[in-house]
Amino acid sequence: MGLAMSYAAAPPPPPPTHSQTPVGLGVVLPPKTEEKVIKKVDFRNLPCPLPFEEIQREALMSLKPELFEGLRFDFTKGLNQKFSLSHSVFMGSMEVPSQSTDTIKVPTAHYEFGANFLDPKLMLVGRVLTDGRLNARVKCDLTDNLTLKVNAQLTNEPHFSQGMFNFDYKGSDFRTQFQIGNNAFYGGNYIQSVTPNLSLGGEVFWLGHQRKSGIGFAARYNTDKMVATGQVASTGVVALSYVQKVSEKVSFASDLMYNQMTRDVTASFGYDYILRQCRLRGKIDSNGVVSSFLEERLNMGVNFILSAEVDHRKKDYKFGFGMTVGE
Repeated sequence: MGLAMSYAAAPPPPPPTHSQTPVGLGVVLPPKTEEKVIKKVDFRNLPCPLPFEEIQREALMSLKPELFEGLRFDFTKGLNQKFSLSHSVFMGSMEVPSQSTDTIKVPTAHYEFGANFLDPKLMLVGRVLTDGRLNARVKCDLTDNLTLKVNAQLTNEPHFSQGMFNFDYKGSDFRTQFQIGNNAFYGGNYIQSVTPNLSLGGEVFWLGHQRKSGIGFAARYNTDKMVATGQVASTGVVALSYVQKVSEKVSFASDLMYNQMTRDVTASFGYDYILRQCRLRGKIDSNGVVSSFLEERLNMGVNFILSAEVDHRKKDYKFGFGMTVGE
């Protein structure tokens, strides 16, 4: 009896249920995956946006490099942790406005001496040029949220000196700024984070001497891979920009500028490529202008600079090289 039971066949497996055997389209379609959990947005804890005047920061870095023509040499010497001196020499040409379509250039050269004082709550920057211009910048943190900025430029020519006072207030999820300058200029702007990725803002200004006023609106949408901005003003200017971050070292940028008063439209496309020892930026626009800017790091605190721009429509060529010593 026991021997017969030991050699008995195993019972057959249970028949498959409907939950285990696909039926109909289930044979062809892939199995269902778990749905992504939608994160709830805490609108009481939104990030602080960028300042209103810096919403196109990423696009300007790629599309607006500091191009120059001629020779440039910059030297910065730090005296201590807070105070440093700078010397700059420039030799090149300067464009002179003319009624003809031809570009007129005049040779020019100047020397610039600067002094910098950098502190966590106070920044003082001054520049004096041989042509008589004096530039000064002051940034002072009055409180943890309120900052005072002063920009001034003094020249020997009458009615060309300028001055501007900015009061910036930084909130938890917003920024606001009030501006007052010479020629009875008054302005203000405000930008607010609406979602973790979207911020909206507006600005107003008044020019007392010219009896002109204006209002503008701006929007910025950013993620880890892209940044899109848009601005429109009552002066008839519309500006759009888009930056795509391919990787941490490569990004592409494009912008579109439309002026309703002059019926002028300009579009440009640029790139920003960061290598281990250099950074290469360039762009091409709808006016036929192609430019490139290279910064090569030769050693610690020593950089070599190349700048090139070709205007095919005006048949104008600009080439410059320079060196920067010191941090």
